[in-house]
This record gives sequence, structure tokens and C-alpha cells, in this order.
Amino acid sequence: MKKIIHALIFPLVMASGLLFANCEIKNETPKKPIPKTLSERKAELKKWKATPDGIKYKNWEVSPRGKKVLASTAKISKSVSTFTNMEAVVTSLTLPPGSRLGFGVMVRINDEDYILRFEPEKSQLQQLHSLKVNDQIILKSHSVSHAPKYSYPIVSGDYVQRDSKVIYRRVPRKGGC
Repeated sequence: MKKIIHALIFPLVMASGLLFANCEIKNETPKKPIPKTLSERKAELKKWKATPDGIKYKNWEVSPRGKKVLASTAKISKSVSTFTNMEAVVTSLTLPPGSRLGFGVMVRINDEDYILRFEPEKSQLQQLHSLKVNDQIILKSHSVSHAPKYSYPIVSGDYVQRDSKVIYRRVPRKGGC
């Protein structure tokens, strides 16, 4: 009789142990990176500004070339932040020599030159390759950036329309942003 009771209790103990262990694992909170506070970010920025790259960037910001790029960025910042239409003219189908931005073209918006950069899917390349110099386009963007390497601000193209036809719409990345 004892053998039968032990034979019945042993699997019951094992099953309850597995269930208990499984519950413990589920109750653990996933470890997410703790966002840095504003003071921590400011301290890191201050450290970076003291590095050779930070000093180079500061010198570029106060140079005539840097001031021109920052002023051009400011001209379209409202349209970028509100994601409104911007009229542009394609000025070149190639990017400046030595650029590593992927696929893009040079455009003129409000009498200023910009690099218009795309992250196209293979299916969208043919439509983008149909662009020609002096084409009038309407574009929308969520971001504009700059880098000391380039003499122009870099506009990330999210939406481009030519002759009332959409020729490019950025495809959102899978699994998030």
C-alpha cells in the first residue's frame, strides 16, 4: 500500500514543483533599460564635448559652413515637425562625393539646397529612379539632420509626390519604429 501511495504522490509533487517554478518565471519582470535622467544625459554630452570629436563638432558649428547648414535646417524645421508638404525641385540625381547615406538626391527647398535621403524597398527603387533634374516634387519628412562631413542638411524622405502621384512612401519597419 505504501508503494502505491508513494507512486501516486511522487508525480503529484513533481507536477506541483514544475508549476511553481513556471509561475516564478512568469512573475519576474523583464529587465528594461532604465532611461537616463536629463542630468545624466547632460553630463555625458559635456564629457563628449571635451573629446576630439566634440571639439571638432563645436568648431564646425561656429564656422561659416556650419552656420549655413544650421540656418538651412532651421528654415524647414517647422514643416518637418508638423509633417506638412514642402515644395522642392530636384537639382542633382547624385549625392556629394564621398557620401555614405545610401540612396538619395539633391533638392532645393525655399532657395536652399538639401540632401534628400531615402530608405527604399526594392519595389520602390524604380519609381525613385524615374526622378529627373528639375522635377517639381512635394515631400514630407519627419526628420532633418546635419553632419560636419556634409555641406547640406540631410532630410529623410517619408513621402514624395510628383505630378499628383505618390512615387515614394516610407514603409514602417517591422516590429516597432
